[in-house]
Amino acid sequence: MEIKAYEKLPKEAKDIRKEVFVDEQGFKNEFDDIDNTAIHLVCYDNEKPIGTARIFYDEELKSYHFGRIAVIKSYRGKGIGRELLNFAEKIVKENGGSSLSLSAQERVSGFYLKQGYEKQGEPYLDEYCPHIFMTKNL
Repeated sequence: MEIKAYEKLPKEAKDIRKEVFVDEQGFKNEFDDIDNTAIHLVCYDNEKPIGTARIFYDEELKSYHFGRIAVIKSYRGKGIGRELLNFAEKIVKENGGSSLSLSAQERVSGFYLKQGYEKQGEPYLDEYCPHIFMTKNL
């Protein structure tokens, strides 16, 4: 397994996000202007793209933000998400960041709690899906 970072949204990341968020979960507003400035991560298994995520500096929050993590169905439950999150945390630390925030689908917030993230505030809807804001000091 290998994770690569890109300064522009690569086709592999776009395809995985479309498959997971648009086709499987029904989100309509998957791609946004943040994609133009984010660092995009793609996880490969022998050159096959299997997972993706992005990180960016949020000027309003004055911290780095992690999101759009998606793993293709046949690779879920194998630690790929954890590897992407760990890789993102490493990049944030290397760039002088001391915390990372994210907006998790509430149904998977337990994954982030296990990685040391803490819930902040109350759940809210993003499109039709309950989300919760979470943070971690690195």
